Amino acid sequence: MTAGREAPGGFPAGASRRHAGLLLTLVLASMSMLGPFSIDTPFPAFAQMRSEFGVGVDEMQLVVSAYMLAFAVMTPFHGPLSDAIGRKPVIIGALVSYAVASVACALAPNLQVLLVFRVLQGLSAGGSTIIGRTIIRDLFDGVEAQRVMSHVMMIFGLAPAVAPVVGGLLLGVGPWPTIFWFMGIFAVIVAVIVLVTVPETHPPERRRPLRLCPMLRDVATVARSGRFERMSWAITLVFAGQFIYIGGAAIFVVDLLGKGEGDFWMLFVPMISGVVLGSWISGRMAGRISTNRLVAGAFAFSLAAALVNVGLTAAFGPVLPWAVIGQSLIAIGTGVAFPTIQVALLDVFPEMRGAAASVAGVMPLATNAVIAAVLTPLVTDSVLTLAVTSLVLIVLGCLLWAWHLSVGGRGLRRRAVRVDPPLPDPA
Repeated sequence: MTAGREAPGGFPAGASRRHAGLLLTLVLASMSMLGPFSIDTPFPAFAQMRSEFGVGVDEMQLVVSAYMLAFAVMTPFHGPLSDAIGRKPVIIGALVSYAVASVACALAPNLQVLLVFRVLQGLSAGGSTIIGRTIIRDLFDGVEAQRVMSHVMMIFGLAPAVAPVVGGLLLGVGPWPTIFWFMGIFAVIVAVIVLVTVPETHPPERRRPLRLCPMLRDVATVARSGRFERMSWAITLVFAGQFIYIGGAAIFVVDLLGKGEGDFWMLFVPMISGVVLGSWISGRMAGRISTNRLVAGAFAFSLAAALVNVGLTAAFGPVLPWAVIGQSLIAIGTGVAFPTIQVALLDVFPEMRGAAASVAGVMPLATNAVIAAVLTPLVTDSVLTLAVTSLVLIVLGCLLWAWHLSVGGRGLRRRAVRVDPPLPDPA
């Protein structure tokens, strides 16, 4: 925790610094899970929704891309808004709006109405996901920030594996609207937990002006930073090599592998296990190896895994377990790199971390929305085409990281090895 700051407020009196940090980690991870739950939980219901709405596979992909594009459009504003009015009001308002949108999705009579309220879901969901990362950096510095971010990512990483399984179980209880009722209830529960346990980490004296022009100016300042953009684009492209399977999960599992609506775990459990393992490695390596070396090693691992993925799919085709081994290995590399780079990105602009978190969130979201809507339908004709596309995206990300190191990575290397002095435990 940052030297000179008190232990996080809102926790039980006398709680040790370690216990307070653990509780905060669990709460922030629960907040962050809303995003992947919104994407992955409806997947098992796609076939049922297609039949009821009378639409095709490509049209159902809009259920994913509409949500993600809306998430990306609103993401630049969640962070600056929290810089201006505080973290908690933004989180609570976003969760309440998300719950309302989820109920409306459950009541949608056709695909068009469903897409309208999926957009509202997307506009709301980033409040908890983006601001959660900012809260971590508000409270923790240096190595400890990387460790906490990694721990949050470990728990957060379970969500995409659990979400489609939950979706499949909910379909056994009721029709597809049951999934959206569940989303609304989940958001309400998270809102209550946040209201009771999460401290306000951005006091009034540190806040930015609550005016549109200054907020947009902060976002533009972050977005124009070459160093920030190189780091952000590098992790965006490498993660895109993994996300192309997530965005096309319904096609990959049902159409290419020939599995059923309850079999999405066959893709997500191995992949998310890789993310969790990678996040654990990132936390263990915090303070032991520089950020540059850790990220470079993680990207190299993902690149090697992408090559293995191409080889396995070329040799065995759409046959399990070979069709999912490569993505699981890629996920280990992204799991190591993601929390490490997130902390580094927030350090580029410490005076406006909300804006930095927003811009850092926009790029992968917008990229992945385009992938889900445009690229995925073009490359899901075979598992080999998917694997080659994944490899190309990861190669581009690795090249961008190498460029970043060659022109502007030295400052990042120096900050990565800083260890803040420990605080005494609260009495």
